[in-house]
Amino acid sequence: MHSNDEKELLMQLREGNAQALDYFYHQYSLRIYRKLLKMVRVETIAEELVQDVFVRIWDKRHQIDPDRSFRSYLFTIAQNLVYDLYRKVAREERLQEVIKDASSEIYMHVEEGVFLKETSEILNKAINNLPSQQKLVFTLCKLEGKSYEDASATLGISTSTINNHIVKATKSIKGYMFREQNAAFFLTISLMLTEI
Repeated sequence: MHSNDEKELLMQLREGNAQALDYFYHQYSLRIYRKLLKMVRVETIAEELVQDVFVRIWDKRHQIDPDRSFRSYLFTIAQNLVYDLYRKVAREERLQEVIKDASSEIYMHVEEGVFLKETSEILNKAINNLPSQQKLVFTLCKLEGKSYEDASATLGISTSTINNHIVKATKSIKGYMFREQNAAFFLTISLMLTEI
């Protein structure tokens, strides 16, 4: 088609002539599709973007300049749509990351809270099951943080006896907790008891 004829059709398109749009669609859609496919590498996305290009042309038909290259105008729109798509994907990925991080953080806090609550309940039961002297020594040294010397002076018993009570109490608590929970839980508790 002669450039003057195309210019005439562009003017008709600008006036809202749907047949003029059909002409340009049949004339350029395949070329635009090929260009888009090179950019996005996914056939269905390229096909959708071709449709978006011509929807955009129709929506902005009043801005068409018949004296300028329509082909360049089409390819500029196509390229801008691809950039928009990538920006949208990047935004969604960032949003998904933020949501994922926030939800896993909340999950971890909830899990830790439940775990620590259950652990302290079982630990308290285990301590309460100790013989009274072991319980007293364990409470003074491990829970209240007193040294063996302080506990020895408070209770009037030797530091070696304090140490003996602590060893037996820790062994009893570990045994109790192992019976109450699974082995993985027990290993975690063992580590906690070592740090207490």
